[in-house]
Amino acid sequence: MKFQKDETLFTGRLKSIGFAVKGALKLITTEHSVMVQSSLVVIMTFAGFYFNISREEWMFQVLAFGLVLSIEGLNTAVEKIADFVHPDFHHRIGFIKDIAAGAVLFAALTAMIIGAIIYIPRLV
Repeated sequence: MKFQKDETLFTGRLKSIGFAVKGALKLITTEHSVMVQSSLVVIMTFAGFYFNISREEWMFQVLAFGLVLSIEGLNTAVEKIADFVHPDFHHRIGFIKDIAAGAVLFAALTAMIIGAIIYIPRLV
């Protein structure tokens, strides 16, 4: 079966958006770390409304959410590909997966710092 690319601008973009939504839903419903992070997004969104954060603070908060969830999605993709290519333990595959997880850690720490800058002054 040969893959046929949809070359039309409108329907091709709609199909791409559909695949992206499908992937995002799979990520949110199957990956525990993304479930936790998505829950934190909901909590921090309520906190933003409760503390009436500024427009600029909302922009940083939303950027942090997107950063963490996006990097987590890429990390999950790397892990799934690595497991597919080499299902058994291999130190090189482990090294690759550790690097991808490290990228998530950097994003999460960045988000935590942004959250601290926004909310600690309101809590103290």
